[in-house]
Amino acid sequence: MKQLLEIAGFVALVQGAAGLLNEFTDLHWGLVQKLDFLDGYEIYASVALLVLSFALFAAAESRKPG
Repeated sequence: MKQLLEIAGFVALVQGAAGLLNEFTDLHWGLVQKLDFLDGYEIYASVALLVLSFALFAAAESRKPG
């Protein structure tokens, strides 16, 4: 379970960072900008993904290995 939380946290971290990079540069990569219902809220969704990734990493640290 710990490893699954770490993998989910890593994916959320990468997608959140890619969403912010997309907003501040011209990088067209990541999931956030491809979702039509997030149109206009990409920065908020990217920040939420970053916060979620840190929460998942914290939850993974509190779990026992295995």
